Amino acid sequence: MRLFAAVLLSMSIAAMPLLARNAGETGKEDTPAAASSASSVPDKLTAVKPEASAIESEMLELRSLVEEQRAELESQRAALKAQQLRMEALEEKLSATPAEPVATPSAVTAAIATATPISSAAVTPATSAAAPAQKGDDEVSPLQLKIGSAYITPVGFMDFTGVFRSKDGGSGIGTNFGSVPFKTSNAFAGNLSELRENMQNSRIGFRVDAMVHDAHVIGYMEADFLGNNGGNVAVTSNSNTLRSRLYWVDVRRGGWEVLGGQTWSLITPGRNGISPLPGDIFYSQDIDVNYQAGLFWGRIPELRFVYHLPSDKAAFAVALDSPEQYIGGSGGGGTITLPSGLSTLVTPEFNNGATTLTVPNLSPDIIAKLAIEPTKRFHLELGGIERQFKDYVLISGAGQTNVKTGGGGFFNANVELFKGFRVLTNNFIGDGIGRYIFGLAPDVIVRPDGTISPIKAGSTVSGIELTHKNSFFYAYYGGVYIEPNFSIDTTSSATPKPLIGYGYAGSANSQNRTIQEETIGFNQTLWKDAKYGALNFMGQYSYLSRNPWAVSTGGEDAHLNMAFLNLRYTLPGSAPTLGK
Repeated sequence: MRLFAAVLLSMSIAAMPLLARNAGETGKEDTPAAASSASSVPDKLTAVKPEASAIESEMLELRSLVEEQRAELESQRAALKAQQLRMEALEEKLSATPAEPVATPSAVTAAIATATPISSAAVTPATSAAAPAQKGDDEVSPLQLKIGSAYITPVGFMDFTGVFRSKDGGSGIGTNFGSVPFKTSNAFAGNLSELRENMQNSRIGFRVDAMVHDAHVIGYMEADFLGNNGGNVAVTSNSNTLRSRLYWVDVRRGGWEVLGGQTWSLITPGRNGISPLPGDIFYSQDIDVNYQAGLFWGRIPELRFVYHLPSDKAAFAVALDSPEQYIGGSGGGGTITLPSGLSTLVTPEFNNGATTLTVPNLSPDIIAKLAIEPTKRFHLELGGIERQFKDYVLISGAGQTNVKTGGGGFFNANVELFKGFRVLTNNFIGDGIGRYIFGLAPDVIVRPDGTISPIKAGSTVSGIELTHKNSFFYAYYGGVYIEPNFSIDTTSSATPKPLIGYGYAGSANSQNRTIQEETIGFNQTLWKDAKYGALNFMGQYSYLSRNPWAVSTGGEDAHLNMAFLNLRYTLPGSAPTLGK
């Protein structure tokens, strides 16, 4: 209304000179009056001057008002146009179907819940009230919560897994690669197949993001149902046990980063920089919850320090991992043979797959890693590990402490040769490193004099990954090689003195020389919506074989055919991208 009144007033003022001119012309026709009033013209002009000045002032004021209103309208139009463009961009983003499935075993989980790396550029959080264009994200990702200045994102999916094995390994949906059964006449395991359906790989957890004094803080918790099975787990009720997987906090400010908690060990191959987020880690695409034979990894307590270059094209990290000196027995790996005279004393000092809290570890395992990424199509890692071992023995009645150092190195590469097609290789070799190869090799043997000798071992997982629209295909080769390490047991009373250690003639057929697995598989995204989650269908086929150093059951290498099918629903939710 104010603008309308101003326009009418301006039109009235603009018409006044015309009215004044018409009035003057009428006065000229009245000759007598004009003559008689000629003497009074100067006085009238003098009186009109102040009135004209006031009118001119009002006109200027009104014109200023009109210009002000016009500028305000232009500003509002520009703001409305910008908001419309943001809304159109958001609608386009929400309606777009991702071209690639995620490159993690948790498939859509990492893309929806954990794909945002710590190194992402600073942007306004998705649930910030200061960004109207982001309001739609709150509605699309209803499971992202904001409490105070922290953003909480659920992490989880529901899995239904079916597995068929040509022999009965007795290990559920996770394969014990080191104990593939032989086909013998006196055991059912090598002669009968097995079929299982299971939900234990389902995940539940959360991620917390917050900015604290210009530092990006992430808290992460993840659990599954692969804990210790109760006695009634496969009868009337599957009472699967909840198990902790990850529980850590990470703080990054600028290029520096510190992490503490139970995490994917720094030794685990990465896909993207140096990051603890599952979406940035390589642990294969396998459905098998024990992943691929030959993969070196750990989910253990760790204190990590990282420095990222300003360009984020390289990062260097050092980690202190919780130690555990190990002599076999986990993941189906064979245990060493101890000296008969030291067995009772030494056994509790090393983890044999059953030992819990008696192992006298000397110091943390020290891991260093350099990651280089000149482009997003090329990822290279170089690193190494140093480990310490110790024991206490009685030799001729006198106590003796022995200490030994072990270690190794790794080289990993992940290269996108062309869009959607990647070639990768991950390689690890060293002395006393078996613990990190899924326990498929012991770390050390103990000699008759109580001294410790590390076992040399190496492993690889190499292969290809192909993404095409909503389909993902992969093929891997995984292999483990374990060198023999043995000596004569001088503490034995037998004649002749037997051999002890690992990989000697006549050793148990659980002491493997090689373990190999070839795998192909797919991951098909059936449906995905940021508001409601995603549905994926996956398949895996693997051929697994192991070759012991000594075979006393007919000479046939143990081999196994496995097929997995998996249906997965992933919860919706999207973590915010905060500052570095």
